[in-house]
Amino acid sequence: MPTKLIAVTIAIVVAAAGLLWWATAPSQMAGHSMTPPDTTELALGAPIVDVSLPTELDQKEEMGKRAFEAACAQCHGQNAAGQNGVAPPLVHKIYEPSHHGDEAFYRAVSNGVRSHHWDFGNMPPIEGLTRADVGTIVAYVRAMQSENGIQ
Repeated sequence: MPTKLIAVTIAIVVAAAGLLWWATAPSQMAGHSMTPPDTTELALGAPIVDVSLPTELDQKEEMGKRAFEAACAQCHGQNAAGQNGVAPPLVHKIYEPSHHGDEAFYRAVSNGVRSHHWDFGNMPPIEGLTRADVGTIVAYVRAMQSENGIQ
């Protein structure tokens, strides 16, 4: 068997194994240090976390708040506190900038997200938001996170 054919065959096998792992990996990251809170005692739709509100928002954050309320709060709850059984809180250590950078939010909106930290199922892509809209939402979420000691 020629060397190039062996190399191509190995590359295909490695790629197939990676794809198989990705498709069958558990929805929770095994051994992940940022464990979601226990929500078994919360009523369906109840906020998952308590959120302290910033005393002031700048113009971009205020625009983000309005965009969040229009496009995100239905699932992620008022003030990004999450809703039990619906969607996770974005004001949570799991979404701190060092773990989920701003680009993760842009990609979540445009592509959706496969469930990997929480058991709420996959997030679908969100239609009708521009990259600029998402930028204001990210600014708002980051302001909320900062007010709650998540940096």
